[in-house]
Amino acid sequence: MQSAERQTVYRWGFVWGGALVAFVGAVLLAVAVSRSDAWAEVSSFLGLSLIGWGSLLQCLNTVSLFSAQAGLKEALPPLAGTQFLVAGMLAWLGGWGLLAAGIRRAPASAAEGPSPAAGAALYPRLASYRDFYWSTLGAYGGGVLLAELVLILLQTWLSSGGQLAEAGGDAAGGSGFQLAPPWAFAISLLVASGVAFLSGAIGSARARRLSLPEATLGVFYLGLPVPILLTLMERVPALQLSLGYRLREVTYVAGLIGRPELSYWLVFVLLVLMLVLGINSGFIAAGSGRVDLRLGFELFVARRHVAVFRPSLLLGTLAVLMFGIIPPLLVYGIVRAVEAAVERTRIRALGLADPLQAASALNRLKLREQSPTMMMTALSVGGVGVGVMALIIVLSVMSGFELDLQKKILGTHSHAVVSKYAGDLPEYPKLMEQVAKVPGVLGQSPFITNQVMIVSDGNVDGVVIKGIDPATVGSVTDLPQYMQAGGSLENLTSPEKILPRRMQGGADAPVLDDRPAGGAAGTEEEEDPIIGKRSKPAQEAVLPGIILGRELAASLRAVVGDRVNIVSPLGTELGPTGPVPKNRVFRVAGIFYSGMYEYDAKFVYILLEEAQRFFEVKGANGIDLKVADIDNARRIAADVVRKLGGYPYRARDWSETNRNLFSALRLEKLVMGIILSIIIIVAAGLIVATVIMLVLEKRKEISVLKALGVSDGGIVKIFLSEGLQIGVAGGLLGLLSGLAWCFFIEKVGIKLDPEVYYIPALPVRIEPVQTLLSVVIAVLVTYLASIYPALKASSVEPVEGLKGE
Repeated sequence: MQSAERQTVYRWGFVWGGALVAFVGAVLLAVAVSRSDAWAEVSSFLGLSLIGWGSLLQCLNTVSLFSAQAGLKEALPPLAGTQFLVAGMLAWLGGWGLLAAGIRRAPASAAEGPSPAAGAALYPRLASYRDFYWSTLGAYGGGVLLAELVLILLQTWLSSGGQLAEAGGDAAGGSGFQLAPPWAFAISLLVASGVAFLSGAIGSARARRLSLPEATLGVFYLGLPVPILLTLMERVPALQLSLGYRLREVTYVAGLIGRPELSYWLVFVLLVLMLVLGINSGFIAAGSGRVDLRLGFELFVARRHVAVFRPSLLLGTLAVLMFGIIPPLLVYGIVRAVEAAVERTRIRALGLADPLQAASALNRLKLREQSPTMMMTALSVGGVGVGVMALIIVLSVMSGFELDLQKKILGTHSHAVVSKYAGDLPEYPKLMEQVAKVPGVLGQSPFITNQVMIVSDGNVDGVVIKGIDPATVGSVTDLPQYMQAGGSLENLTSPEKILPRRMQGGADAPVLDDRPAGGAAGTEEEEDPIIGKRSKPAQEAVLPGIILGRELAASLRAVVGDRVNIVSPLGTELGPTGPVPKNRVFRVAGIFYSGMYEYDAKFVYILLEEAQRFFEVKGANGIDLKVADIDNARRIAADVVRKLGGYPYRARDWSETNRNLFSALRLEKLVMGIILSIIIIVAAGLIVATVIMLVLEKRKEISVLKALGVSDGGIVKIFLSEGLQIGVAGGLLGLLSGLAWCFFIEKVGIKLDPEVYYIPALPVRIEPVQTLLSVVIAVLVTYLASIYPALKASSVEPVEGLKGE
């Protein structure tokens, strides 16, 4: 009789000798490659061999190379280090041959004969087992590959308005269903996730098992090439030139977090996760040989097992999440102590009349107090709730900071800017007429911008000066709302309204040497120090106005009515001693406060006509635009360029102009979300322990159910339902407590120092999709954590669970 166990014999002399010879061969091959300076080619060769179809492609390349060079050995130049190459190859192959020779299957014992059961029918589950399903491999691998291609093509199609990119040009726009890239990506990701899920469900239903080898091979050989190719496209210029223009919508969305490679791999992981969920769902639905989607019985059993939705457990966990651990536990301990004291008093009174009933009641009390499964269930629900609550609060606060920053940036800058690749826009009035006809454009304003130095009596600083049109600047920015009392944008067009500081009657009026204009109210005759007669001062020339930021005004120690000098180091004027930097005197017409230090300290505004004269610009440098949908500003900007006829005009939206800043914020939010999700993963470990304890406690019940005809899929459904109930309860409690804390922070507020943070309180922004995603992550993690214990429960045989009874 042959042994039922597999016996393997290791001849360690061959194993260690083969490993040593193979190592020597690898060293000789490395020497041969170094002598030939071929590390670049070899690295690409080895890298391609490690992924996807790499090994097959290398074999085909080798065959084609030998076919093309047959009979041409004399024409080939001698290769440096040939002797090392040949010796290394022989040693490498010989070493692996020795390793293979050192591992052998032990021969069967000749003394053992067939057992008495020889020829009997095999156990049905084992008899129908197949070690590999090619159709399942095709479903898994093809499903992942198809999902990736669907995501890429659908994203490109939706973002470009139903037109795929053509070589050398942009996709034709104008389609009514053209979506903003984030929305197009969301829809494409949902469709691709559905494709991966269905592929996994079909493959596992076909095999009636999870088929992990097929899933591993399918993901490795068919799923990995696409994200690897996209990652290499960011590094290899040749791939960027050949594929970049076709996948520009995909790379744009991937670059929103600053690291496109990270986006590619996160999406790949998500698609693989959906494949795993599909595999598990298909096994549960069709693992018994027929499709069974009923859940009533399984949910009833699971609900009776764990009793997650008990009011006492839910209210106690919610109290811990809302008020912390110590106060609720103190109250809980006091209440339970009182209840126990009352119950024991009742049992004592009962024991005076009937000792047997009192002993039974005391035993029930001990079992209720010492149930480890109930304690683990409460801890699991609380762990999931803490993870969801922390995720919602932190992401909402970070979204609040992002929204506050976005408002300040878009309040000072426009949503999009139209300019030329080189040169100014002397024809900007005609361009503005054409831009106004583009759907989605709400406002536009011309501008001139440059860098200058600003000088006052108190300080000097470098700033960005911007010439604006006061009549239209309010249609693209919030600058009119940012103006502080005492100044106005109207002073730019009417500089004669700007009164010097002395004319304003302030306490610090005598600081500057401004002289009031003759004939103005409040002017007095002055006595000439030379001739001793009273006379009126000469009327001072009207100076053009300038708008300063609050921080810049404080640095320059300037107020409304003071004079400042603008110096441009790029231009020169001819002075008495030769060329000197171009400069001009302005009078402060107003001070603005945007709430963002970088803008309040570095931006100044003057009239567009003054900027044209000062910088000798005909027309404008560009046109600021305001669009109806800031999330779709990129598409509207592209429509504007197409309306203007394309080159030499270009348009950049706000996300492109501030790409680094917002990408850093999104990446920070993503990393914080991943880090905080670890709390949920820790809670998932508690769920695994809880469900395993349930399996150990209920082995007899599981055996009875299977003896009554419940399939393996039905047992898996029961224990998956228990894990899901824990995840759903914890997710809902975390959602309620997280929203409650967010509303508390928003309404009551956590005060901040405005002088330091430029905001009075901690900002909070509750995003529905982001909040819902936190709960979904918790439910998915708990579902995945329940798979292994559920599979272990389904593997319990009826005879094993009942043989001890």
